Amino acid sequence: MITKFMSDLQNAIFSPLKSWAEESTGNWNILVGIGFLLVMGSVIFAYVFFKKFGQQDERTNKIFLKSGSYMLLAIILCDMILPKDDMWTIFFLYKYTLAFLAGGIYLAVQYKKDIS
Repeated sequence: MITKFMSDLQNAIFSPLKSWAEESTGNWNILVGIGFLLVMGSVIFAYVFFKKFGQQDERTNKIFLKSGSYMLLAIILCDMILPKDDMWTIFFLYKYTLAFLAGGIYLAVQYKKDIS
């Protein structure tokens, strides 16, 4: 029952994207290019806030572990939602983009709380 629901959900969401991407090589390149830029931007975003916390100690280790757990949660959720048969390499990019973004957002929020 749940697998049929997830399959129907994936077909409804990702079939139009697949058909658009396969229309031309330009569309495919746009999808890959945007994914690459997003993953690089997310990694830089997370790295900047990682470095803003400074030296590792008891307080920052707890923050980094919590950030890592949010990244793991984002990966698990993306594995459940994103399809694994069509265009899996593209969705691999977007999965890790969301993971690094989730970790970076947590670090940014914690940094903002620590400052104020």
